[in-house]
Amino acid sequence: MPTYEYACPKCDHTFEHFQSMRDEPLKKCPKCKKAGVKRLIGGGAGLIFKGTGFYITDYKTKRGTPDKPAGGDTKPAESKPAATPAAPAAAPAKPAPAAATK
Repeated sequence: MPTYEYACPKCDHTFEHFQSMRDEPLKKCPKCKKAGVKRLIGGGAGLIFKGTGFYITDYKTKRGTPDKPAGGDTKPAESKPAATPAAPAAAPAKPAPAAATK
């Protein structure tokens, strides 16, 4: 259940009230007892992590599928050079003429 912030425009009293989302907003100020209290728009409390941490068993995959390694436990993939197209086969070289001997 969220905590809502309220402000009374008549006595300038601001306060918080813990109530269900289904409950109607408060109408009377607890300090001056007059009607006209306005619910303020709050930023929220944010996300709070409690406990010792998260475990791999918290995110198990479906049965029969391989487990994916965690993000920090993998090595970067080795890059392979792109395959270059093969050059056309060159004609065999002609033998050099025999040198004249004296």
